[in-house]
Amino acid sequence: MEFRYLGNSGLKISEVSYGNWVTHGSQVEADAAKLCVNAALDAGITTFDTADTYANTAAEVILGDALEGQRRESLEIFTKVYFPTGPKGPNDTGLSRKHITESINGSLKRLKTDYVDLYQCHRYDYETPLEETMQAFADIVRQGKALYIGVSEWTADQLRAGHKLATELGFQLISNQPQYSMIYRVIEGEVVPTSKELGISQVVFSPIGQGVLTGKYKPGEPPPAGSRATDPNGGSNFIQRLLADDLLERIQNLLPIAADEGLSPAQLAVAWVLQNDNVATAITGGSKPEQVKDNAAAAGKKLSAETLARIDEALGDAVERDPQRTYETSPKTRLV
Repeated sequence: MEFRYLGNSGLKISEVSYGNWVTHGSQVEADAAKLCVNAALDAGITTFDTADTYANTAAEVILGDALEGQRRESLEIFTKVYFPTGPKGPNDTGLSRKHITESINGSLKRLKTDYVDLYQCHRYDYETPLEETMQAFADIVRQGKALYIGVSEWTADQLRAGHKLATELGFQLISNQPQYSMIYRVIEGEVVPTSKELGISQVVFSPIGQGVLTGKYKPGEPPPAGSRATDPNGGSNFIQRLLADDLLERIQNLLPIAADEGLSPAQLAVAWVLQNDNVATAITGGSKPEQVKDNAAAAGKKLSAETLARIDEALGDAVERDPQRTYETSPKTRLV
C-alpha cells in the first residue's frame, strides 16, 4: 500500500481506501461486511469512509463493530453529515448547527470512537448560511471530535468560499469528495485546479463506475445475477444510467488494455484515478473479500502516457466532462 498526504496537512492516508456506501447495512450482511473490512486491513488499507445516512446509520454501526479492537491511532476514519437520518424530520437533515452537532455525537457513538479523522459536508446546503455551517465545524474541531474537515461534491466557487471561512475560523478544510472515474471527469475543468490552489485533495468515490468499469456488464445482455444492478438494496438505481449499450461497448475496449498492463479491469480503473496528483485516495467498496483485495492491489501502479492515451481513445466521447454536473448534485431545498 502507498500513502499520500490529505490536502495541505500532515495527515497521510492510504491511496486506496475502503468505503461502505451501498454495502454495509443493505447489500452485505454484518458478518460478510466484517470479512471485507478485515480483507481491507490485510491489504494495508488504513482509511475507511462512511456516512451517517448510509443505510440510515446502520453502515456506521457495522463499520464501528468491524474495526473494534484495532489500534485506533493506526486508522483514519471518515464520515459525513447532511442527508436525512433518523425519523427524517425538518431538522434531521442539512448543515445547520443543530444537525451537525447532533450528527457528530451520533456518528462517534456508532463508530465507537472519540473522534473522526475527517468530518465531511456530504453536500452543499443552500438553506443554511455557510458561516453557520463553518462555525459549527470549527467548534467540533476545537472540541476534538474531528481532526480535519472536508466536503463532498462542492463546486469550485463553494470550495473557495468554504476555504476562506475555515482559514478565518482557524481550522483546515483539506478535502473534497467527488465522483471521479475514467467515464466521469467533471471535476477536471474547475474543481481540481481550484483545489490545487487552495491545498485541497480529492477523496474520490466510484472510481470503478459503480462496477461498470469491471467489464462484467455486457452490451445486449442482462446484468449478471447477484450484481449491483440486480439488487434494489445495493444501489441499482445509481447504476442504471451507466448500462447503455454504447457505453458498455466502449468499456469492453478497455479489457485488452488492462490485460496488457497485467491488471484486472477494476485495478486499471482505480489506478487511472490515482494518476491524478490531486487525488489523495480512491474509495473502493466490495461485497466480497476478494473484490476488496483486488481493488487494493491497484495501489502504486503507474500508467504510461501511452496507456492513458489508449484509454481516452477507447472511451471517446462517452466520457462525461461537464462541470455543471457538480452543481447539480446538491439539492437546492432540504430533503425531508
